[in-house]
Order: sequence, then structure tokens, then C-alpha cells
Amino acid sequence: MDILELTNVEKRFGERTVLKDLTLRVPEGAIYGFIGENGAGKTTTMKMILGLLAADGGEIRVCGEKVSYGQTRTNRFVGYLPDVPEFYGYLTPTEYLLLCGGLAGVPGNASKARAEELLSLVGLRESASRRIGGFSRGMKQRLGIAQALIHRPKLLICDEPTSALDPAGRKDIIDILRAIRSETTVLFSTHILPDIERVCDQVGLLHGGKLALSGRLEEIRALHAKSGFVVEFAEEGEASAFLAVSKNGERDAATRLIYPTGTQADMLSAMSLLGQMQLCPLKIEQREPSLESLFMEAAAE
Repeated sequence: MDILELTNVEKRFGERTVLKDLTLRVPEGAIYGFIGENGAGKTTTMKMILGLLAADGGEIRVCGEKVSYGQTRTNRFVGYLPDVPEFYGYLTPTEYLLLCGGLAGVPGNASKARAEELLSLVGLRESASRRIGGFSRGMKQRLGIAQALIHRPKLLICDEPTSALDPAGRKDIIDILRAIRSETTVLFSTHILPDIERVCDQVGLLHGGKLALSGRLEEIRALHAKSGFVVEFAEEGEASAFLAVSKNGERDAATRLIYPTGTQADMLSAMSLLGQMQLCPLKIEQREPSLESLFMEAAAE
């Protein structure tokens, strides 16, 4: 079942067309990475999913129900985490989640139990009685996820949730998203591509108002896979020595060599040659396109 469906969606601001014929499907249980350059229309798309902006064409459905601008009926299925969540700093996390639960229509007893469950999930149980105003950016981001999940949504929309966090804070958010995937489908928008590679099983690249790439990450990589292998050394002299005696190699950087036509047998031969020369490379691996290289390739078209 597809939790989120966008079909031929269009959006214009004056004479500028931001989205044209955008079609996107997010299946239940997926963590879907929604990426694109700044200004590509990611936030605009998410606002339309939430009914906060009107589409100029096409149709959006959440859990099979059509989204209508200005109406929030479908938002009972949706949790939303903005890039900079805002809070009442004088409240404690428990008080804030109880407030959010009441606004979402969660009964009082159920709301209290859910708040305790979520504070444990996001690692804030020990801070449940502190005032939110004293929280760090990472703590606020984790509390933002908790409030977005208070009503057990079928779809969680995250707009740049890790963009202003340090590596430890980013890891915390990624771990939380992994933990909730069994009960909540996630639409994860970010420009930090390594985060997408760490947690997302599907990805959509928005470019030119359409999806330039879409599907399972491993399938996209397989379609765009490059032949050959790479060998990387710690020192430039080692790379030069190996390049001089190996076949069909090219220098990609001072310490990195590429063998663009190398087969698996050629890679095994290279490993044998490294042993004979008593060279220990930093790595030798088959070429696999990174999400960044796929992004740049699609954005250049």
C-alpha cells in the first residue's frame, strides 16, 4: 500500500513554475529520502501534502484520501517535523507533549502514557521535568520528533531534521528514524546526502520540477553502476610505483588510481601484484556510484 501518492502535481508562483508533472509514491514502511538542490521545490511539496499550499494541478493522496488545500482532515494521518521546531520554553517536555496530544485529540490517559513512551524513545526521559527553554538544539529536535509522533501518524514528514546538528546529534535523529519505521512511514528531506545513504531505503531526486531519479537506492546504484575498480594509497609515491607496473590504470588523484575497464579477475590480479610489491593500499574496491555523484549527474542534465 502506498501511504503517500502525488500524481501529476504542478505548482506555480506567478510566472515561475516550481513543480511540473510531479509523480511520487511512498510505500508503507519506507524511509523515503526526498532530495534536491536548494529551491528545487521540496518544502513546497511538503506544504502541499499538509494542505498548507494549493496545488495548481494534479492530485495528492495520503492513506488513500485526497488532500484538499485549507482542510486538515488528512493530517490526522500525518506528523510533521520542521527544520526549526518552535516550543513554549516555559513548559517541560511532558507538559508540551500533553498539550500536543490534546490538540491532536488523543484522550488524556492515553496521551500521558504516549508522552512517557516517546520521551523514552527520543532519549529525553531523564529531562522530562526540565524546562524546554534550556534544551540544546539536538534535544529540541528530538522533542520535535516526539510531538510529531504523539498521535501515532501513518506518515512522518521531516524537513531538514539534521541540517543544524553536529555528527552526534545527527546520529541520534537517524537512530530514532530507524526505530520508528515499523510503525510509521517517513518522508525525509535533507541536503545532507550521507544521512540519506545511512537510513533511507528509497530515494527521490527532485530536479527541474520532476523526479530525475526515483526508486530503491540499491536499484538506482545498480542502474548507474560503473565498471572497474579503484585503488587508493596513503602516499603518492606508492600510487606512482603501482601505476607504473599495473595495466590500464589512470590517476584520479595524487594517491588514488582508477581502472575503468577492470574486471573482477583484473582486480584479483591487482591484489596479487600489491602483495608481490609489498604495498598495502588504504583500500581497493569495485567502483560504486555515491549518492552525491548520482545527484550531480542528474542535476547536470
